[in-house]
Amino acid sequence: MSSIEGSPSPAAAWRQRPERSNMLMLRVMTWISLRLGRTAGRVVLYGIAAYFLVANAAARHASRAYLRRILALSDASRVGWRAIFNHFLSFASTIHDRVYLINDHFQLFDIRVHNEHLVDNLTNRSQGVFLMGAHVGSFEVLRAVGRKQAGLRVAMVMYEENARKLNSALSAINPAAQQDIVPLGRADSMLKVNQLLEAGSVVGMLADRCLNNDTTRPVPFLGQSAEFPVGPFRMAAILRKPVVFMVGLYGGGNRYDIHFETLADFSSMPAGGREAAVQAAMARYAQLLEQHCRTAPYNWFNFFDFWQTSKPLPAPTSGPAS
Repeated sequence: MSSIEGSPSPAAAWRQRPERSNMLMLRVMTWISLRLGRTAGRVVLYGIAAYFLVANAAARHASRAYLRRILALSDASRVGWRAIFNHFLSFASTIHDRVYLINDHFQLFDIRVHNEHLVDNLTNRSQGVFLMGAHVGSFEVLRAVGRKQAGLRVAMVMYEENARKLNSALSAINPAAQQDIVPLGRADSMLKVNQLLEAGSVVGMLADRCLNNDTTRPVPFLGQSAEFPVGPFRMAAILRKPVVFMVGLYGGGNRYDIHFETLADFSSMPAGGREAAVQAAMARYAQLLEQHCRTAPYNWFNFFDFWQTSKPLPAPTSGPAS
C-alpha cells in the first residue's frame, strides 16, 4: 500500500497519540465488571469520560470539530462540554462492553440485527465475503451474530502493530478468547486472506484509518473532502469478492443495533474496470458511514483531525441529525 502517485499520504495522526491503555487497569476493570456486574462497572465510566474531557485537549478539539459537523452547527464553539462528555462516555461504554462481549455474555444486551440476510445469503453459498467496518460503535457485537451460525469463521485483517495490541487486550479481558487475525505487510498476507475467503469465511477490515504511507484518495465526507485508505477496497477488488458494510451502533444503556448494507460486488466487476469500481466503492463507503453517523452521532470514535486541516471548518450544508 504505497502512496498514491503525485499525492503523499496524510500523516496517520491517530498513531502519534500516546498509548492511553494500560493492561493493569484493563485487568482491574475486567475484574470489577465480571465480579460486580455491568451496572457497577458503568459507574466508573463517568469518571473516565470526565478525565479525558479535562486532560486530553487534542481529543476534545477533535470531538468538538466532528460534533460541529454532524450536528450541523455553524460554529464549533457552539458544541458544549456536555456534548463532548457524551461523546467520550459513548466511547468508554463500548470499550467497557467489550469485557462482556468477548466473554460471551450476550444475554446482558438488547442486540438488534438489520439486513442480516445480506451476510447469510453469501455465507450459506460458501462464498467468502468482506465485512467493511469503521471505528464507529462496536465491531465486537458481531460476535452475537457469529454465535447464531455454527461454523461461521470471522477473521480480521490489520497491521501487525494493531494485531499485537488487540491480542494483548483480548488476553487481559479473557485469556481463552480467540481471534483470527491476518497481519498485513507480509509477503503472504494476500494469500492467507484469499485462502480464508475461498473457504467461505468472513474477513473483516476497518477502512477509515491510514497507516504510514498508505495510498489514499479524497472522498466527500460530512461536507468536506477526507482522505480514506485505498488498500482495503483494492484488496477486495483484486480478490473479486463481494463487500458488505457493517456497523454496530451503541444506542445507550444495553442497546446495540447491527446494520449490514450492500457496499460492492467485485465478483462481477468488468474487465479493466478495477480502479473505477474501487473509487465507486469508496464513495459508497463514505456515504454509508456518514448516514449511520448521522443516525447515532456519538458513535464516531476517531479522536484526531480526520480532515487534516487546521483551518476553520466550512459551514455544513445538511440538516441536523435525526
